[in-house]
Amino acid sequence: MTFIQKLERAWSSTNSMLTVGLDPDPQRFPAELSGRPDAIYEFCRAIVDVTAQYACAIKPQIAYFSSARAEDQLEALCAYIHDTHPHLPIILDAKRGDIGSTAEQYAREAFERYEADAVTVNPYMGYDSVEPYLSWKSKGVIVLCRTSNKGGSDLQFLESADGTPLYLKVAEMVSERWNTGQQCALVVGATFPEEITKVRARVGDMPLLVPGIGAQGGDIPATVNAGKDSKGTGMMINSSRAILYASGGDDWREAAAHAARATRDAINAAR
Repeated sequence: MTFIQKLERAWSSTNSMLTVGLDPDPQRFPAELSGRPDAIYEFCRAIVDVTAQYACAIKPQIAYFSSARAEDQLEALCAYIHDTHPHLPIILDAKRGDIGSTAEQYAREAFERYEADAVTVNPYMGYDSVEPYLSWKSKGVIVLCRTSNKGGSDLQFLESADGTPLYLKVAEMVSERWNTGQQCALVVGATFPEEITKVRARVGDMPLLVPGIGAQGGDIPATVNAGKDSKGTGMMINSSRAILYASGGDDWREAAAHAARATRDAINAAR
């Protein structure tokens, strides 16, 4: 099954466009996990278990694992998700971008080591830096387009000779030239709903990974109205910290489940 097929099934089976981001920060973990060598794995596993029914995808952010020397825990977590929640695509949030020979190794890391269904990549170095990911025909390649951070405008709003901003040039390039296997998607931040509308108009029903709701303050109704596709879906709307750390007490699992369900419902109410 390809990434897009798996994603479309998840949209339907869970009636959800919520993506649960895994940004594990041990300093914010509940007391019961203190001192455990496998704390990152156990925390993320529990979060996945209680939120899976409300999500269309799970998105581990690789830096949170590698900085804690927990790559083995990420491997185990990805295997657990595939075994226990096989309907959910795993999006490895790595934002890789390097020359072709190096990109080949990053692609193997994402798709062989972690068995991710999709990976986020940076298009700044051009097609040959993304081509190695595209050669994995069943895997998703999610390209940074209009990011949710304020500094994204420094480059993404630079205009070409015809007045088109760079982020829309990226959207056109991915949609018209790179998406030969129909497994591409774009990252477009919820903090800029007007730009989401413009990207959607350029790329048709291509899926969008949309960070920026929850802790970053993106507006859910504005995001959904701007980004939904012709079928009323088409988005992976990510929330991380607002779900992961909904409570620091003994009820952290229940609080995470409640936050995920409430976010899923808020998204659906705006569809």
